[in-house]
Amino acid sequence: MDRARGRGARREGPGRARLPLRRSLLGRLLAVSALVAACSVAATAWIAVQTTSGAIRQEQGQNLTADARIYDTLLEYAARNPTWDGVGATVRKLARESGRRVALTTQGRQPLADSATGETARALPPQASAVVDPLSVDTVLAARGADGQDTGADRIDPRAVGPFRLSSADSRALRRTADDKVACLNRAGIASDVVVGASGRPRVQIVGNDPERALGTRCDLAALDAPTRSERKALDALTELADACLKRQGREGVRLNNDLSWGDPAPVAVPGEPGALAPRPVPAPRDAPAERAAPSVEMPEMTGERDRAIASCVGTARSEQLSSYVASPALLFIGDEGGATLPGFDLSPANTARIAGAAALVLALTVGASVFAGARLVRPLHALTGAAQRMRDGEQPASVPVSGDDEVGRLAAAFNDMSAHRARLEEQRKAMVSDVAHELRTPLSNIRGWLEAAQDGLADPDPAFVSSLLEEAVLLQHIIDDLQDLAAADAGALRLHPEPVEVRELLGQVAAAHQARAENAGVTLTVTTTAPGPALGADPVRLRQAVGNLVSNAVRHTPEGGRVTLRAYVAGRDASGPYAPGPNASEEGCGTAVTGGGTVVIEVTDTGSGIPADDLPHVFDRFWRAEKSRSRRTGGSGLGLAIVRKLVEAHGGTAEATSTEGEGSTFTLRLPGEGPPSGP
Repeated sequence: MDRARGRGARREGPGRARLPLRRSLLGRLLAVSALVAACSVAATAWIAVQTTSGAIRQEQGQNLTADARIYDTLLEYAARNPTWDGVGATVRKLARESGRRVALTTQGRQPLADSATGETARALPPQASAVVDPLSVDTVLAARGADGQDTGADRIDPRAVGPFRLSSADSRALRRTADDKVACLNRAGIASDVVVGASGRPRVQIVGNDPERALGTRCDLAALDAPTRSERKALDALTELADACLKRQGREGVRLNNDLSWGDPAPVAVPGEPGALAPRPVPAPRDAPAERAAPSVEMPEMTGERDRAIASCVGTARSEQLSSYVASPALLFIGDEGGATLPGFDLSPANTARIAGAAALVLALTVGASVFAGARLVRPLHALTGAAQRMRDGEQPASVPVSGDDEVGRLAAAFNDMSAHRARLEEQRKAMVSDVAHELRTPLSNIRGWLEAAQDGLADPDPAFVSSLLEEAVLLQHIIDDLQDLAAADAGALRLHPEPVEVRELLGQVAAAHQARAENAGVTLTVTTTAPGPALGADPVRLRQAVGNLVSNAVRHTPEGGRVTLRAYVAGRDASGPYAPGPNASEEGCGTAVTGGGTVVIEVTDTGSGIPADDLPHVFDRFWRAEKSRSRRTGGSGLGLAIVRKLVEAHGGTAEATSTEGEGSTFTLRLPGEGPPSGP
């Protein structure tokens, strides 16, 4: 009654209470699923944003490159023409090539040219894409449209040369001179080309990175450096404008050199124009370095206030001189043909709400699926927990249903196997207690009976009487020793004293010890090993005990005229030694001893009655007898084979049995071999 109440109390106690959701497997599964879903949504959104942004940036980059090309083309037109008349054809061509709408207006937004006409012409945006002014270049767009060439710090377009442009006659004359110089350099083994600048002045460019090579030749390039009459006139006019600017500031005038520098004229190597062999010409930086008339300014390093003032006045004078030769500033509008603006990524509140809604839907579906899967996962775990707690309470073990072949199903199957094994162990424990009591009761009852008979005067304490009591005491001691060995083996406290053992010698000792009993039973006992036999490291006393139990059991179950054979060999091939004979080796043996590394096999074979197939798995169980009707004097105590298995396992080996009913049985011990044999 009390025990039942205790079990009932335990069922209602904390052990049976459900875990909180935050600590349960279901709660953890939901948390992990929600976290995974949130990370998935975030990662997907991030990848989508990055991909979209990358595509937008790529399209913007392509549009910017096309815009720069449009700007550079119109800037060249403005630098070479004093008005915008006739620019319409150029604008329409640029629109066809780029697929964009291109429009030009004055700074007062009066139309100059527009690629969109009629109904497709929408109102221009309030902000212009750029201002096309050859005297004040947008350095960013100009750098993109110049095909990688350096535009320098001068904001005047180098193609705006104005009065420094050569006449056709001067240009042809200089070209003939340049061609002669190139032919001369080629004959001297120096590769060179003729390059014509924006002003029409040719120059000689040396192929390679060492233009000074031409100085050692007879090809004098000085003829190409002399300015023409028109270039001298333009330079004088520019000098007058610069002097006027300086005089307004109260400063002295300056005399400009051919390269628009001041001070002592000297050859200048212009950055970005390799191969220049003479002072830089007057035209802009893109022009040939040798052109005196190019309007490009090569600014030397300014170290004083006067130099800064001269540089400012020269720049102002150039703009004033070129203003009548270039087109007036114009506003440039570039857009899509349909009037749409440049694409962008708009994360508006509506888009944000849609993203949040999609994320919430994904999370909800994930949580719902997790709840469904978690419930199916936790249900068999609850059944397993309940069955384990019932076993803890001492109730009869019961199996749990196996739902499938997944991990939980395998866990349930393993639990059922464990429960059945535990039930078998419990039955064996009860049977063992009963068998031990029976085995101990029998000799004790005999001893007590003989002693009571002697006490009552019914038996004389003669030598036969004492011998009978001693026999019963020895049997009792044998049972107790066997139980003690089993208990020590189960507890892992079985002590071994390993040493090199010659298996052939050990089998001979066991055979000699049982020879008399075998002869009395009419059984032939033989030993078969290799010569010299295999060797191993083992406790010789314990190993003799194990083999002796097998031989005793075989002699006991072999009828008169039968045969018991002890055989030993090494299974397999050693890594460094010769082949070891197997079980089919002859009795005389062959070859040399086998070194360590193999498995030493000891077999005890009899020609007895055999063991039924149903009983074969239980031969090593404790207190098991093939014939339940046998007494302990003819059938033994049932502990011998159990002790054999424990002793072999203590040596790191295995024990197994095979049998054919009516023909005999074979008990095999497999032990790890160590070291060579001690001798023949």
